[in-house]
Amino acid sequence: MKKFKIPSVPPTTNKCIRFPNDIIEEVETAIKNKNCTFTAFVIEAVRIALENLKNDDED
Repeated sequence: MKKFKIPSVPPTTNKCIRFPNDIIEEVETAIKNKNCTFTAFVIEAVRIALENLKNDDED
């Protein structure tokens, strides 16, 4: 399994999504004092999740 790394800010397209407040708080704590936005963190998490799903399908 690939290790999650907090990413730098990539180019993005605006997309609205709702998150539970507790998840928002946890992400904001994780990225505090890092060169990372909430959006960049979520995108990296989704990329890893998609990669994991793809690997699961291949197994």
